[in-house]
Amino acid sequence: MLRRIIPDVISGQQVVYLGRQTTVRRAAKIMRKNNVGAVLIVEDEVLKGILTVNDMTYRVIAVGLDPDKTLLGEVMTPDPDTVSFDTTAIDALRLMQDGDYRHLPVVDGKRVLGLVSRRDFHGLEKARLDDETALWEHIA
Repeated sequence: MLRRIIPDVISGQQVVYLGRQTTVRRAAKIMRKNNVGAVLIVEDEVLKGILTVNDMTYRVIAVGLDPDKTLLGEVMTPDPDTVSFDTTAIDALRLMQDGDYRHLPVVDGKRVLGLVSRRDFHGLEKARLDDETALWEHIA
């Protein structure tokens, strides 16, 4: 199997960066316009957090917060787990599985380089992860 690293996975992607003071409603509209499932919260090119569609559902809508008044800084996941450019695709996918994430920011130190999503991975990588998971379940 071809050994892909993160740049191979995220080439040509569109990432949305917003600030903490952006409202959830504005973020949702931008996400819809760009057809993305997550936004990165960045200040001075430094990653501060991430907000996903699931976060909006569970942290805003389900608890009755007003998306027109709620700011991303109030409901984002601060300091999310990240991967670097030299991370292999399968290692990123493992981290997503272990952490139950659908998205992982890609950083160089604290500087944001992109965002990797589960849907960015090929079937071979997903199949390998399924095989590994089945093996660990069998061992346990």
